[in-house]
Amino acid sequence: MKKIVAGILAAASIMAVSPAFADTFQGPYVGVQAGWNQDKARGADTDIGDLAIRDTRDAFVGGAFAGYNYKITPNVVIGAEGSFDIAADDALRSGGAVIDPNYAFDLSARAGYLVNPKTLLYVRGGYENMRARVSDGVVSGHDTFDGWSAGGGIEREIVDKVSARIEYRYSDLGSNGHDFDRHQALVGVAYHF
Repeated sequence: MKKIVAGILAAASIMAVSPAFADTFQGPYVGVQAGWNQDKARGADTDIGDLAIRDTRDAFVGGAFAGYNYKITPNVVIGAEGSFDIAADDALRSGGAVIDPNYAFDLSARAGYLVNPKTLLYVRGGYENMRARVSDGVVSGHDTFDGWSAGGGIEREIVDKVSARIEYRYSDLGSNGHDFDRHQALVGVAYHF
């Protein structure tokens, strides 16, 4: 019994003088992500004119992200994040019209709730930008599609300073009465500083 009490007191004294462990959901982080991407266009307003395109394309997507988390209460986390993605074989085609995305990036705000110290449920929303090669079958060029995105997910600390997450995102990239939607289901791993 004396050995158990002495062990508990020794452990408590070490914890009292040792530095606090880093909080996964407080501060800067970087990570990588990959998953499924679906683009769906019903017409597009581009720099080379209106494209009469009606196509849906599923593709693999991968990329990187960086952000900052800030705990405003012990259970509420807010933050900002930017990401960069490239998808494989995601060109939309209809007749001679083509929208072939080169890359996309987004800037988002995140807000979440810690259901326990290691698990964060969150929502996100922000600005989405996609750069693409466009063609009407005769004239080709490049264009930028701007829009908004919204989504949410769950993030869990898996080891000290490393978390994994699963997330869904919807982006609206349409303009001037045209529909151009993007859906993504992503998994990611982040390192927290």
